[in-house]
Amino acid sequence: MSNVIDDILQKYPIMILDGALATELEQHGCNLDDPLWSASVLLDKPEVIYDVHLQYFRAGADCAITSSYQATVEGFKRRGISEEQALKIIKKTVEIAKQARDDFWQEWQQKQEQEQNQQDIRPKPIVAGSIGPYGAYLADGSEYIGHYGITDQQLVDFHRPRMKALIEAGADILAIETIPSLQEAQVLVSLLEEFPEMSAWLSFSMKDELSISEGTPLVECAKVFEEHPQIAAIGMNCVPHPLVLPAVQALSSSTYKPIIVYPNSGETYDATTKTWHQAGQECSGLGHLDAQAWYEAGANIIGGCCRTSPSHIEALAKEWRG
Repeated sequence: MSNVIDDILQKYPIMILDGALATELEQHGCNLDDPLWSASVLLDKPEVIYDVHLQYFRAGADCAITSSYQATVEGFKRRGISEEQALKIIKKTVEIAKQARDDFWQEWQQKQEQEQNQQDIRPKPIVAGSIGPYGAYLADGSEYIGHYGITDQQLVDFHRPRMKALIEAGADILAIETIPSLQEAQVLVSLLEEFPEMSAWLSFSMKDELSISEGTPLVECAKVFEEHPQIAAIGMNCVPHPLVLPAVQALSSSTYKPIIVYPNSGETYDATTKTWHQAGQECSGLGHLDAQAWYEAGANIIGGCCRTSPSHIEALAKEWRG
């Protein structure tokens, strides 16, 4: 089993993730007022997703997270798309990200040769296949609550096709992200065991600085997966950045695994109106002071989630890559 996170962290102090996909798609004129959210763009403007991935690589990201967060067989079926076609679309999310990565890397190497720069300042970027929670498919904000009222088997049946498709398409690692409940995390990790060659990171949505969305303490979740060889990192995402430092401090005392954090801008999402509030608030959490504090507390995989942008990732990369 390969572990691309360990490969990067053996050579560099942190691994830099990308930022929000949906935010940038909207900047490119895409209308995401759709139950499929950013996955809707796969149906009509996949080239825009490629462009956004390329922007983040150029900004300094070591990892692109695919546009499959809300791309599920059940979601596409609601749109009248067959299961066979849905699986092809899910695989396409990996293919788009890999193409952007490969094109960028060729561009980067040519630039280094022209400048006669021999410094090995960044790794070749990787592609993480995004597996969002069941609540993302519901499109009602349930990924920030986690009480679905469904069985483990229903979760298995929902998640298995997408996980299999992302792996078959060649994702370097899986991003099991914005998970609101320990139940769903355990189901997903048990599914991961069906693919023993694949590793994944596991990141939770948070109710507060110490508890995941459905109320289980974050440190308890870390202990459940501490010995699992396929979980390459554990942490949190899409949380307001003020919650990050205390959460990392608690987590670092409970796990030896790399700690991953990619907060949102600090704004609040209204699932009813599908809008963000406090739009004037800037995401300072990716600046030097906060990122340095997170690193010193134990986080070594850092990026951005909703409402962050390539400019945030560029600032982070300049600080840590020079």
